[in-house]
Formats: sequence, C-alpha cells, structure tokens
Amino acid sequence: MIVTRWQAPVVPTKEQIVHIFRVEGLQPEEEIYLPKQTVTEHKQPFDEVRMIVSGELLMNIAGNKLLLRAGDRILIPSNTRHAKEVRGDEPCISIYAQKVFHS
Repeated sequence: MIVTRWQAPVVPTKEQIVHIFRVEGLQPEEEIYLPKQTVTEHKQPFDEVRMIVSGELLMNIAGNKLLLRAGDRILIPSNTRHAKEVRGDEPCISIYAQKVFHS
C-alpha cells in the first residue's frame, strides 16, 4: 500500500483529481459514501487507486488503520484485504480507479 498525504494548503477539486487520474491512463469514477457508512472487508483482483475529494475515510488495510482526508491518495495492491468506514458527520466523496496490468 502506498499513501500520499496532501501537504498543500489548497486541496485539489474533483475535476483536478479526475484530470490527474486520466493523465495517468486511469478511468476515474466518483464514489460517495454516507456518514457512518461502512464497507466490509473485501479484496479485488486489481490495484485500487483512490483519492479523497472531501470528508474522511478510515481504511483498515490488513489490520493497519489509516485516516484519509481531502487530497490524500492511496494505492491498495491487488488481493489485499481492506475495509472502509466514513468518519465524521459529512459524506465522503472520493475518486476511484482500477489499475489493471496487462501482459
């Protein structure tokens, strides 16, 4: 897993995040999680790339808990068990993409 914390005082907009993903050759999708919503532990056969637009998302990745905030980005390797939980009283909006490697 690779986490990149946003350090600048102004966080990128949803449009800017979508642009970043497209420049990287990814097909971004918006996901909105409601306050207190949880996603139970699961895994995917592809790398998951996610960047937070607004709100807070607590990730539990193989027992390691990380709180992601606006501008933060995470790459979760394929077949890695992880769960998500929205923190706070506002929805969490994120941009998400699958990173598939072709042989």
